[in-house]
Amino acid sequence: MHCLTPSIFNRTHLRLVCLRVLTAGLFLSLQLSSGSQAQQLADLAEKQQWDQIESEFESLASVGINKQQRDGMAAIHWAVFHGHTETIDRLLGASADVDIENKYGIRPLLIACGRGDEEAVDLLLQAQADANATGPGGETPLMIAARQGSTEVARMLLSAKAKVDSKDRAGQTAVMWAAAAGNADVLQLLIENDANFEQTLPSGFNAFFFAVRQGHTKLVQALIDAGVDVNKPMDIKKSVGRHALAANTSALILAVENGHFELALRLVDFGADPNDQRSGFSPLHVISWVRKPDRGEDVEPPVRGSGNVTSLEFVKRLVELGADVNLPIEKGRAKSKAKLNSDQATPILYAAKTADTQLMKLLVDLGADIHTVNADGVTPLLAVAGVGVVAVDEEAGTEAEVLEALAYLIDQGAEIDTVSKRGDSAMHGAALRAFPRVIRFLRKHGLEAEVWNHKDDYGWTPFDIADGKRPGSVKPNPTVRKALQESL
Repeated sequence: MHCLTPSIFNRTHLRLVCLRVLTAGLFLSLQLSSGSQAQQLADLAEKQQWDQIESEFESLASVGINKQQRDGMAAIHWAVFHGHTETIDRLLGASADVDIENKYGIRPLLIACGRGDEEAVDLLLQAQADANATGPGGETPLMIAARQGSTEVARMLLSAKAKVDSKDRAGQTAVMWAAAAGNADVLQLLIENDANFEQTLPSGFNAFFFAVRQGHTKLVQALIDAGVDVNKPMDIKKSVGRHALAANTSALILAVENGHFELALRLVDFGADPNDQRSGFSPLHVISWVRKPDRGEDVEPPVRGSGNVTSLEFVKRLVELGADVNLPIEKGRAKSKAKLNSDQATPILYAAKTADTQLMKLLVDLGADIHTVNADGVTPLLAVAGVGVVAVDEEAGTEAEVLEALAYLIDQGAEIDTVSKRGDSAMHGAALRAFPRVIRFLRKHGLEAEVWNHKDDYGWTPFDIADGKRPGSVKPNPTVRKALQESL
């Protein structure tokens, strides 16, 4: 059995368990009849021998109209699969089992819904097919129609008493499937039929958040019009995946994290708070790692998102809509011993951490303060240099990018000899990044040994860090040590 499950999402955190594609290749017969065996209806239907079926129907039907192949496929399955309306009608008229299952629990109605075949669905429902029968994953015909965007098929199923809020094995409903797939007409039909569009999974996802994550602006607006609160955060009871979402993630943050900048601006138009930081970071903080994610092997590439608004244009327009360019994080913390402390960090500090000169320049143009510090006294220049870096060569910012960012900040008047409250200098940061050219750059621009050649609160000098006394590494770096020695 070829069971294809196309991915609905482009990032990390949650994957919608979606429709097993009821299309070509799904129901390949495990054993076809040989020339020595009597022809069976299922074999002929599989091969689309419609003329022979028509001319020999009575004798073929007498052998067994519901006779199944080894994988459980009957003639009615194949007739629906191939969309041959005349044969479907003929089989049903001869009392073919309308709800016959193959060995994978697939009934003809599921196949018809997967194809969006209105005629076949109508014939099957007229023959009293069960509109609430489920497939192997608990998916109902209505879910499949919602996923496929078959509005008329969904309408017929609802008229046949399909339950609008049935759940599959993952707890998902038809309205979630429609929202994730971006099928606005089906979504509207389900809402009109009293679908519970606020039904929420333990992951925190519901129809609204599926639509936001996929960037379906039209569906987002429809759900807000139906009564969804644009500022209500995700109610996450169970984290899913290695990129689990932060508690209290809002629709605005979710849109930004997935690169849907145009949708994010629309959410602000709908009333979303541009300074929302309930998840731990505001949109202007989040944009830094959306633009430049860390470079480790297990980290996904930058998101592609949707819409015609670039990340920098988004920043500019979000500030125009009320975002505070110097907004400090109110309840942040360092997640590990040496990681950058988010407490009191402003957006430019995170732009600096990723050595994103373009973003820093825009933030400064919009009023950002390059002298701002977090709760540990780390300035943007210290963050660019590498204070708060943990993994060598895995965090955002190449050596060339760091040099460019440092040059920009120094040109803007940033102080090169600042030391954080924990005793970290820019040279400590350069040693953490393991960038020897940055070490030489700092010395060239006046960073004296008496400022940096000391132990920080972790007990490390830059030389200790070069020798491997650092988070995430115990491997000495002779090149970094040599550059430090030359800078004494």
